[in-house]
Amino acid sequence: MKTQDISKLSQEDLNRKLAELQNQMISLTLTHKTAPIENPMRIKSLRKTIARFNTELTKRNSAVAAQ
Repeated sequence: MKTQDISKLSQEDLNRKLAELQNQMISLTLTHKTAPIENPMRIKSLRKTIARFNTELTKRNSAVAAQ
């Protein structure tokens, strides 16, 4: 998901989507530890997407705190 798309989401959507992505990350890493997954680059892209969501949440929280 691109940064522009993430910035258009509401706060509730961001939190819900972030929780979903974190659950996917946990299951994907556990699956990869037991047996190699077909495309291990999915882990890297998922980790970056989670970081994008966290960055957007931090940006919004700092904007609220500054007001």
